Amino acid sequence: MGIKKFIKNAKHALGLNDCQVEGKKKRLKALLKKLSERKKSIKKSLEASSLDKKETKELKEELEIVSLQIKKGKKLLHELYS
Repeated sequence: MGIKKFIKNAKHALGLNDCQVEGKKKRLKALLKKLSERKKSIKKSLEASSLDKKETKELKEELEIVSLQIKKGKKLLHELYS
């Protein structure tokens, strides 16, 4: 019996077939945490009144993109838990 076959049988016997899903969940949670931190920093930058119109517009666009990515990430995380 080869090593791969043994590991596959052991995982099946112990019910550990969802190891990859657990890894995806952890990674997705970490990514969502980083995105939410980025969103907070963008909001703080927008509150600064020393920005010109171009910088403000760019920050607002970036905030929209980050918010959309957070929304999609939460949806994917919900699907993984289902």
